[in-house]
Amino acid sequence: MPIKLRMPPILRPQIGGAREVEASGATLQDVLDDVFARFPGVRSHIIDDAGAINRFVNVYVQNEDVRLGDGLSTAVPDGGTVIVLPAMAGGAA
Repeated sequence: MPIKLRMPPILRPQIGGAREVEASGATLQDVLDDVFARFPGVRSHIIDDAGAINRFVNVYVQNEDVRLGDGLSTAVPDGGTVIVLPAMAGGAA
């Protein structure tokens, strides 16, 4: 089964306006590489110049924050879900 990669509204224009795209791969890196091959404009919004997940983006595999686990090496199960969310900051002063 394909993996579902869900994108936030702010990044949907880079993937043709879709809420989610299907991808394949065994790890988060593989899944993202598959998506970047088809939608290269979204790469710089998710991955920084050093090749790590951008610090202003949170990525979840099966609802688990990948920063608390194996990062880009996180295993993605067949038919799994990857969610990309912009990090939220700020608040009342």
